[in-house]
Amino acid sequence: MELSLPKEDVTIVLLENIADTAVERLRGAGYTSITTLSHSPEPAELEALLAEARFVGIRSRTKLDAALLAKAPKLIGIGCFCIGTNQVDLEAARSLGIPVFNAPFSNTRSVAELTISAIISLMRDLPGKNAQMHRGQWHKSAEDSYEVRGKTLGIVGYGNIGSQVSVLADALGMRVLFYDTATKLAHGNARCVAHIEELYTQADIITYHVPETPQTKGMVDERALSNMKSGVRIINYARGSIIDIDALTHALDSGHVAGAALDVFPEEPEQNGETFISPLCGYDSVLLTPHVAGSTQEAQSNIGLEVAEKIITYSDNGSTTGAVNFPAVALPPHENAHRLLNIHQNVPGMMSAINQVLSAGGVNITGQFLQTQANIGYVVIDIEKSTSAEEVRRYRDEIQALSGSIRTRILH
Repeated sequence: MELSLPKEDVTIVLLENIADTAVERLRGAGYTSITTLSHSPEPAELEALLAEARFVGIRSRTKLDAALLAKAPKLIGIGCFCIGTNQVDLEAARSLGIPVFNAPFSNTRSVAELTISAIISLMRDLPGKNAQMHRGQWHKSAEDSYEVRGKTLGIVGYGNIGSQVSVLADALGMRVLFYDTATKLAHGNARCVAHIEELYTQADIITYHVPETPQTKGMVDERALSNMKSGVRIINYARGSIIDIDALTHALDSGHVAGAALDVFPEEPEQNGETFISPLCGYDSVLLTPHVAGSTQEAQSNIGLEVAEKIITYSDNGSTTGAVNFPAVALPPHENAHRLLNIHQNVPGMMSAINQVLSAGGVNITGQFLQTQANIGYVVIDIEKSTSAEEVRRYRDEIQALSGSIRTRILH
């Protein structure tokens, strides 16, 4: 059972050097019991921190699996201060009544800008020229160096990042083709193609902005590469599982692929300072960066604000809008009511049992909001303000005692 606590007693743990904007926003909302760490803790330290935490904020290195979450009995929310949520066992968190929030849009501009820089760099063969200069070789030539104006850019995945890359590329005078599995409105002069092969046969440079799914894993394989134009340049600033690295190296060796820029990889070091190993390290024509496409000061600041705001809203109001693993409930303010939050197993009879508890007490319900998702139900009940605090606590205890109830919380 989740007790109601004053904001200053709600323990929040922020790991991996999360931006100061998050701390400032949380403190501004009245949450002062905040622990910040600049690193991802070892398992024993992490377990100890989570034992008392109500909320935890992480980035990409901290792994929250089912076993660890089971040892965090007070945890009511997780903030992923990044785009991806692969580092969290989302199903385990949901079954424990823990919503997980992330920041899917806050670094869109940062990734789009780096993509544009990679497009220009690859078309001018800057990775190769830079490598030669570092070896003391002076080779002034226009060979394999092209303007991007008039060239065809293929964008695979036309979501927030892909569409913004499209706008910027269009402004540079590029011809933009895009492919997406869902119907998307084209921006500017971009044109949607019905089949990815059509994009492959026309694009001078191809950039990927897709999520990690079974369908996208290994999608850039030997067959896909063979369908592309000879001399194509490839950019992957999306997910490391998208490209078959062996297939890419073979295409680089043959010259079929003229260059590539990668920021994400199938296997990445866990910590800064660890050695990065990849067959791509031996290619002058490949631009490699250490998973920093979205890592700018502006993006981290925006992410800090976005995720902190979602944590505050859930803690203060009960709204779960933006949670990636939880029923989405957008709630009005509750100034003139007591608010009860209940997370329960999504089984028949739960709402009837909850309402019976309140009906037996003669409670006047002023609002009720219910959403379900997979095995979880989330109900928010507003009770007339005239009900005493003691009575509200008794109803909370009775609802929590119901078979199938996972977590019950009072908001005042």
